[in-house]
Amino acid sequence: MKNPLFAFVSVLSILAAVAFAQPPSSSGPTPAQAALAESNNHFCADLYAQLRDEPGNLIFSPASISTAFAMAYAGASGATAKEMARTLHFTLPPEQLHPAMGALLAGLNSPHPGYELHVADALWAQDGEQFLPHFVDLTRADYAAGLHTVDFAHEPGAARTTINRWVEEQTADKVKDLLPASAVTPATRLVLTNAIYLLAAWEDPFDKNATQDEDFHLSASASVKTPLMHRGGSYNFFDGGSFKALEIPYKNNELSMIVLLPNDVDGLKALEQSLTAAKLRDWTGKLHYVRRVIVTLPRFTMTRAFELNDAMAALGMKQAFVRTEADFSGMTGKPELWIGSAVHKAFIDVNEEGTEAAAATGISMRAGAAFREPPPTIFRADHPFLFVIRENNSDNILFMGRVTDPTR
Repeated sequence: MKNPLFAFVSVLSILAAVAFAQPPSSSGPTPAQAALAESNNHFCADLYAQLRDEPGNLIFSPASISTAFAMAYAGASGATAKEMARTLHFTLPPEQLHPAMGALLAGLNSPHPGYELHVADALWAQDGEQFLPHFVDLTRADYAAGLHTVDFAHEPGAARTTINRWVEEQTADKVKDLLPASAVTPATRLVLTNAIYLLAAWEDPFDKNATQDEDFHLSASASVKTPLMHRGGSYNFFDGGSFKALEIPYKNNELSMIVLLPNDVDGLKALEQSLTAAKLRDWTGKLHYVRRVIVTLPRFTMTRAFELNDAMAALGMKQAFVRTEADFSGMTGKPELWIGSAVHKAFIDVNEEGTEAAAATGISMRAGAAFREPPPTIFRADHPFLFVIRENNSDNILFMGRVTDPTR
């Protein structure tokens, strides 16, 4: 039995004058875009619940992972496809889902005044291996994934180097060696890759001269010294009782970081446990304009990598990872492929100018008001907090994570 491997990479990077969004529209997102965003955000909250027990800082891209599995879903059949759709909260039928993904990607790649966005996809197939025309044509038409042939069978190391180099080029060298040596073997038959690159600056940058080394409270009894950024201005804000939420817009207000800050220094765990897609939608919907907010936020940089097999199986996608049960016959015409491993790696750097972030996902498949002005609102993120980065037109969450220690 053959052992094809299928891998997917999606990388998002945000830094100096760009936003990850389509131009704002008075009519809002299309119904298909809204459905895709809702699916992704549901999946985001579900996956966070699986990953939150990981120690320390956390960063991942639900958009990357969801899109990766959407490409795999294009080749899934039967019960395997049904499990994938339920886990990813896909509500559109396949004949609408993939064209909608294609329209979204095309929109992201179109020229936008004031920022740059690059999305790339590619298929890497074993030379001589046959895949169904429908699968190849769909990924080409809806994901703009060109087909490249490599020789996994005789030169797996060279093939892996070629793919990893492509990933590095598409991600400004933020994701290196995505595919480890164990992921590409002579049995590999297919690798699918997607890369997204974005640069964005804050709409109102923090003054570097105001940044000072101060205490960040890891818990009620421990703290570390770290650079804390400071800025006063107008922001969208929401007081949730046990936590506060603040929206920090990027250039042109098309992309935002939303910070969810527990009131208690040790309140992060309770906030995480209460988080659902519905609550997140409710909280962000209650953000409202506040004229005077004093914001304190740490500079932070982190990189995290995850094995996704167990998390995805726990969410209901079980057959895809079982050699004797998986059905990806939509790729080759035979139910011989299964997902041997799914990995995700993400990077983020937040500073006074903006944010730089990157993420990569790999899926390996084998056969088998008053007269006196009120005091300013204080938003001091000097203890553990959650954050999301979203595209504002559709409310689609691109990144989600937490900061427990900005010095790590």
